[in-house]
Amino acid sequence: MSKQYILLGSAINAHSADIFSLAVTNKHLLSASGSPALKVHAIQDTEFPLVQSIDGAHPLGCHHVVTDGSGTRAVSAGFAGDLKVWSCVDGHWSADKAATANLASARVWAIALSYDGMYLAGVSSNGNIGVWDLDSGEQIRNHETKNSFGTCIDLSPDGRLIASGHENGSVYVFSTESGRMPYSVTGLVKPVRAVAFSPGSRILAAAGNSKVILLYDTASGEQIGTLSGHEAWVVSLSWSFTGEYLLSSSFDGKVKVWNIETKACVSTQAQNDQVVWSTKWFVKSVNGKSDAFAMAGADKNILFYREASG
Repeated sequence: MSKQYILLGSAINAHSADIFSLAVTNKHLLSASGSPALKVHAIQDTEFPLVQSIDGAHPLGCHHVVTDGSGTRAVSAGFAGDLKVWSCVDGHWSADKAATANLASARVWAIALSYDGMYLAGVSSNGNIGVWDLDSGEQIRNHETKNSFGTCIDLSPDGRLIASGHENGSVYVFSTESGRMPYSVTGLVKPVRAVAFSPGSRILAAAGNSKVILLYDTASGEQIGTLSGHEAWVVSLSWSFTGEYLLSSSFDGKVKVWNIETKACVSTQAQNDQVVWSTKWFVKSVNGKSDAFAMAGADKNILFYREASG
């Protein structure tokens, strides 16, 4: 059964370069690009206005930005290898200089922030995975892998697991409690470009150059599903808040919505054939709450969609 989504609004030329990463809170959408500034849009306003531009955040641009569950903390990773920590107070984002200084020696590519905002996980170009306490700056975990570039990472919402995807096509899963790797998963063409845990932490989705999305049971590592339909690399994954649907974006210029129960694509959105680097679900309060999502990429625009029946 298909679902209909309508275009609610857009931020045209939101950045002067490719938009590589989106992050959401209950009030804001943060966007990062090849330009130095981070941008903040209000997602509950019907016009999705730009409410803040954090100019000069990353001099060489930014490839990842992540937020915590309360929407009060964010971390961004720049192309110069710089990590920045941000705090939101009364709707305004500002630099957390102490927490940023604590991460000065961290050298990672992809990042993930725990739901409570206390811990940052990052995977590096040599494949190692580190976990840091943001308040103390202490590195509390260092997981070694097979020396393959770490392209993506995620922390399970329940805080028990870390998953990282790598250039060699592997996905490594580590326990945050024991520090051990209960399993690694295979089946993807290298490299892996996106990993994402479901809200209930029961399913891990992974995708990349294979053009398909594989679903794994997090308890066993067993593959439990395949989502096929993209015509090029899959570069971004985002779970709906109920875990019923999964968003994916691709080099084919399309964003797809997948029904996890039926393993079927129920909606496809495409504005052009340029790569969509990032897509994220958010909750939009229009006639009551409804599922909505944002998408952004090489065209430098941010598009906002809402379910038509919402």
